[in-house]
Amino acid sequence: MIKKHPLQEEFPEFEDKINQLKVEDEYFKNLFDDYDEVDHEIYRIESETEPASDETTNQLHIKRMRLKDEIYRILKNN
Repeated sequence: MIKKHPLQEEFPEFEDKINQLKVEDEYFKNLFDDYDEVDHEIYRIESETEPASDETTNQLHIKRMRLKDEIYRILKNN
């Protein structure tokens, strides 16, 4: 099943913290926005709305994973 991966669903235990940091921390907000944009782009590709090569898709998956790791690190340490 093709679906989006919003951070609030990926880290439900940090939902309040995510909302707080989006407002209070510019670096976190930029990471969040980047993650959301990449996730949306992956969704468009996987739902065949937007064509892309396998290499492009793989690079986007790697970028999303790295963003998610950095976001998790911040959430865990705050």
